[in-house]
Amino acid sequence: MFNDSKKPKETIDYSKNQNKISEGTKIVGDIISKGGFRIEGVVEGNVKTDGRVVVGESGRIKGTLVCDNADFEGEFSGKLDVAGTLTLKSTAKIEGEVLIGKLAVEPGASFNATCNMKGSVKSINKSRNGEKSA
Repeated sequence: MFNDSKKPKETIDYSKNQNKISEGTKIVGDIISKGGFRIEGVVEGNVKTDGRVVVGESGRIKGTLVCDNADFEGEFSGKLDVAGTLTLKSTAKIEGEVLIGKLAVEPGASFNATCNMKGSVKSINKSRNGEKSA
């Protein structure tokens, strides 16, 4: 009888894995992955990953994107939730609702979105009250 319940489970590092959606490819539907993405094609739907998403100049996402970090050269329309840093290159075009940790924007990028930064409410309350907020 095989029983591996006493063996410690291996931790797999998915951060080195990168999925690629090439130019000329269109995906309609939801994508969930532990590894990051490089998107040169078109995605219409929801994308969720614990990794980094890089959207090349020919890449487009229409829907919801939830990820750790994101670099955009292409287009996005929808709801964007980036835990870390959202970097917009000069060719990027972003529209919709954005929730981010940090934002870096190159001159020339188009950013037409409502934007909320994670943690900003606590820092605003702290500066107004002169003390920590709960």
